[in-house]
Order: sequence, then structure tokens, then C-alpha cells
Amino acid sequence: MGSALGPKQDVGSRALAARNDVAVGNLFEKIGGESRLRLIISAFIDRVFEDRMIGFFFRNADRQRIKELEYQLAAEFLGAGIEYQGRPLGKVHANHPIMGGHFARRRQIFKETLEFYQVDESIKAALLNHTDSLRPLITPEAGSNCDPLAARERVNRR
Repeated sequence: MGSALGPKQDVGSRALAARNDVAVGNLFEKIGGESRLRLIISAFIDRVFEDRMIGFFFRNADRQRIKELEYQLAAEFLGAGIEYQGRPLGKVHANHPIMGGHFARRRQIFKETLEFYQVDESIKAALLNHTDSLRPLITPEAGSNCDPLAARERVNRR
């Protein structure tokens, strides 16, 4: 489900492509650096884990590990010089019946978290565009519809 690029290049290439749409300097510093980004990501992941629509996907996940990996993804995208150390996103998500609606819900939680922390509009837009650019690695469903039977069949075929 990923690209022909290696796992690190896959995420890094998408980050670079999404970031190229933003004509600003180092977004990592502009958002407030490591401590501020970690605060935002921590709040975001806490909301995801507790969410009624998508939280069940994380019931067996290590919350701190997810926070660290999400931080790495965001920091790399924002130009921090940090490399994402997780497994390829396509492989990580392949065994989960993630539907378009699930992806949309996660994106909405992220958007609300960025707004709560009053993240600059240009950075918020860049992060949401980056999230959208990763969608094909997470789910093949382009829309927000939820078809649980199709999602389960997709997972069972793998």
C-alpha cells in the first residue's frame, strides 16, 4: 500500500512535498519547538485514544509510543531535522479495517487540537495537508463513507 520508496523515504518524501506548498521558514521553530509540539501531540493522542469512534483501534497500543511516533512524524514534516523511526505507515495500518470516516474523524480531532492550541493558520493548514497526503497509506477509501463489510474484507485479503 505504500510507494516504491523505502519506509523512511516514503514518509519523508510526502512530508517534503506537502511542506513545499508552504512558503515559510522553519515551521518547527514557528510552532514553538519541541516542547510546544510535544504538548500539542500529547493532547491530540489523548483525544484519539478516548474517542468513541476511533479509540477502539488503539485499545492495545502503547499510548506513549504512539505519542512519540506522532511527534516524530510532525517534527520531521515541520523541518526539525528529526527522522520518523516507526514502521512504514502502510504496513502498520494494513491490518486494521480503517474506513474513510475513521480517517476523517482523526483529522477532525487533529484540526480541533491545533485550533485549541491556537496554532498559526499557515502551520495548521500545512499539517492538515500533510495528514491528507498520508491518507492513501492509511485507507484506500477517498471519501468519508463507512462500509464495515468492505473494510473487513480488505483486511482479510491481506
